[in-house]
Amino acid sequence: MGLFSFFKKAGPPPPPVSITAPVVQSVQKPGIHPSQLEALVNSMDLCVDNLDLHVNDDTVIVRGECDTQEIREKVILLLGNVNGIACVDDQMIVKVHAPESIFYEVKSGDNLSKISKLHYGTSNKYMVIFEANKPMLKNVDLIYPGQKLRIPPLD
Repeated sequence: MGLFSFFKKAGPPPPPVSITAPVVQSVQKPGIHPSQLEALVNSMDLCVDNLDLHVNDDTVIVRGECDTQEIREKVILLLGNVNGIACVDDQMIVKVHAPESIFYEVKSGDNLSKISKLHYGTSNKYMVIFEANKPMLKNVDLIYPGQKLRIPPLD
């Protein structure tokens, strides 16, 4: 649990609010609505029981219970890599604890091989990083400066 910082202007915008979700955004000040972020988490098939999201300006507070550390980290990164979000206040509970991953911020000129060499000592482990960040990453060549990635410990 903790507060994780992100580059607010990086990443894709959140998905639009669904028609079935209550549209209270017109009453609130403009910004990201929790239902947009919930739809994003659900679209990635990241299972969080009792998912509860609150947005306060550029900070999202996330509560719920997930099975693994991996799912927890993916939810944090998914939410934090949304354009307009600067902080994720993680209050999730993990059922099965495991070693935490490192979160790495992509810099201009980075690619997964270069990041692999930096963290694992070999560029050949780039697929470990790619797999650790699926389904958020869909292509090994599509990363952008400011994006944060999971760098899991090697077994």
